[in-house]
Amino acid sequence: MRVDLFDFHLPSERIAHAPANPREAAKLLHVSDALRDLTVGDLPSLLNAGDVLVFNDSKVIPARLFTQVGDKQVGVLLHQPQEDGSWRAFAKPARKLKEGMRVSFADDFAATVIGRTDDGQVLLRFDDDAAALFPKLHAHGHMPLPPYIQRADTVDDKHDYQTIYATHDGSVAAPTAGLHFTPALMDAIRARGAETAFVTLHVGAGTFQPVKVDDTAEHVMHREAISMSAEAANTINVARARGGKVVAVGTTSLRILESVAAEDGTLKPFTGSTVIFITPGYRFKIVDRLMTNFHLPKSTLFMLVSAFAGLEKMQAAYAHAIASDYRFYSYGDTSLLERNA
Repeated sequence: MRVDLFDFHLPSERIAHAPANPREAAKLLHVSDALRDLTVGDLPSLLNAGDVLVFNDSKVIPARLFTQVGDKQVGVLLHQPQEDGSWRAFAKPARKLKEGMRVSFADDFAATVIGRTDDGQVLLRFDDDAAALFPKLHAHGHMPLPPYIQRADTVDDKHDYQTIYATHDGSVAAPTAGLHFTPALMDAIRARGAETAFVTLHVGAGTFQPVKVDDTAEHVMHREAISMSAEAANTINVARARGGKVVAVGTTSLRILESVAAEDGTLKPFTGSTVIFITPGYRFKIVDRLMTNFHLPKSTLFMLVSAFAGLEKMQAAYAHAIASDYRFYSYGDTSLLERNA
């Protein structure tokens, strides 16, 4: 499909630079046969007993680092661990980091540049092993706010850019639909009779990367690590067998569910990775409803929601959201989409 089919104009003032407070006060656009303006606090009323909400419990690591090279500060964004223990990273300006160079991020935190990729990324090998690396990142790193949030991260971002149920270190971008949830909202969902299940997809920096080709068939999707526990698979299978709807909280939860599900929608435990790329024409195997924030023009995520709910319907929903002062992107408002019949 032509990528320009997924383009739209978003006024810059619609981009959120901080989250709603409290979290569940954010707007929620229910996209079904009609459009309904609600708030996240209304979500429990949209659920039925027996439904199951699936959350991505990956934890955002402070993957943005800074180092001084001569008179120039260089920013580094870690985004993909390699099998040999090194990390792929984006650097700016990347030309300052030469192969063989020692790079210091703090007195007790350093790495060696061991190579460059064809697309200009750097490969870093840290002095610390995997067990020690994450504590060092939490001590010295910065939260990897998306590039459209044009400000430095703050102390508040360490809490705001993290879901309340984040458990497993590994993401370099937040599964942002989950940012709207509070303990009280989780309690209200369970009081409604809906169940919850937790899966893991470590979000890579590829989620920020624009689609640079003219046809979706030419786009190469980034690889992300995923994990489905036996407990989560069983909870979701049982809910479906009883007639409950599967509600994916965020596109990351949807992508792991659709990656792991068999053709009949059943799940088994799984650990591995996915490069799933969903565009209109995809046949969904398991997800019935999707809660998701508002995405960038011509992004793989806007393509995904258009596949899920229908391109014309999503174009209308986004036009309504822009006209109705919804806040877009990671810290913005959200939507609940019904799967296109």
